[in-house]
Amino acid sequence: MNDSRFTRMSSAFAMTCRVEVTIQASADVVWRLLTDAEGFPRWNSTVTGIEGAIREGERLKLHVPGTNRTFTPRVSGVVPARRMVWSDGVPLVFRGVRTFELTPQTHGSTDFVMEERFSGLIFALAKGTLPGFQPILETYPNDLKRAAERVAPERGGETGIPGRG
Repeated sequence: MNDSRFTRMSSAFAMTCRVEVTIQASADVVWRLLTDAEGFPRWNSTVTGIEGAIREGERLKLHVPGTNRTFTPRVSGVVPARRMVWSDGVPLVFRGVRTFELTPQTHGSTDFVMEERFSGLIFALAKGTLPGFQPILETYPNDLKRAAERVAPERGGETGIPGRG
């Protein structure tokens, strides 16, 4: 079931895609999934593996299905259980910035927003040949939603992940 809301804004040198979903789990549960590099491929069908630790200042090696290309975003702007940014590329040439935001709600759910911004001269020249980003950007938060909602009841609403203490 696709519960996410997708929007896209474009200009000559940039494109921003945003996807939002409400997850019936605490922000702590969602955050633990988002920052567990080893466990990522178990819940996220858009990733086959992550090398590195998902924490402030770290450079990740991100492997995705269907390509041999490795993405190498740097993690920054980390506010535990609230926000983080993954970014890669060269400003003004080609840059990708993915922002994750979690907003806890009073009834125990979490509003999750993932925004991806592509920009630069190379982006402007190549944007007509790039694949559609909507399917993959909707799959990611929907996978996260399923995993977090499966974890939350198993832990009785606690903030852990089974087998992770």
